Amino acid sequence: MRAINIFTTIHSKYNNLTTTEKKVADYVLENIDSVVYMSITDLADVCGVGESSIFRFCKSLSYKGYQDFKIALAHSITVENEIPQLTEKVLMNDSIGQVASKVLSTNISALNETFNLIDSSKIDEAINYLLGAEKVIFFGVGSSLMTAMEAKIKFMRITNKTECTIDSHLQMMSAALMTKRDVAVIISYSGSTKDTIEVAKKAKESGATVISITRFVKSPLTSYSDLTLLCGANEGPLQGGSLSAKISQLYLLDVLYVEYFKRSYEESIRNKEHTAESVVVKLL
Repeated sequence: MRAINIFTTIHSKYNNLTTTEKKVADYVLENIDSVVYMSITDLADVCGVGESSIFRFCKSLSYKGYQDFKIALAHSITVENEIPQLTEKVLMNDSIGQVASKVLSTNISALNETFNLIDSSKIDEAINYLLGAEKVIFFGVGSSLMTAMEAKIKFMRITNKTECTIDSHLQMMSAALMTKRDVAVIISYSGSTKDTIEVAKKAKESGATVISITRFVKSPLTSYSDLTLLCGANEGPLQGGSLSAKISQLYLLDVLYVEYFKRSYEESIRNKEHTAESVVVKLL
């Protein structure tokens, strides 16, 4: 199916689509470059239809679901000699200097967009949740798990109440044992990863406060979140785990870390000195 240009498929099946599906098809054909970066919720909103209609549209084109459709879309719009990894397009004949410049541009763009998306009131609210928490657990799967682990390592230098579990089954167990005194920080670019949604739902059911770090305002994850912090990197379906997305997430976590440090300065500086002293012998 992916060997056939998706636009040819849409045109060939257009007359057999329902009125609602034709509405989606028209939007996709007119907004190709933006749709590839949209969540199913975003596309449904701009088309003025339900998410189920988007799913039926994908099925009508013989795709398994929305993600399968987006992968086919990405394949169709990728130029033959283009490497589908970056917003700033890297071509096969680019020099090392050009590659370095385009990668830099992409990462700077992700950071700038994330900065512009920062809502100071939400950061303030997030810090209050973290300071008041008895336990803070960072969750993520896939590449987002690496970000969650980095967050745990960073915060454990100044507080002993952070956790991060690698195994998805153990994550569910941790979420099930959370209480209203705890905070779950859940990291997911798409906000629609099944394991992540299940953890968010379980943490919410347990009474914990759920903070999500994600790209999209509306997603299955944010429906279970008390607070959503947005990162600004665009990541297409062929760019899973892109560094620019990770950098934008780490940037937000760094902002949280510094602000947490400021507001708990005496305790944080004392703990930072203790943790630094504990590993100094490893550096000799």
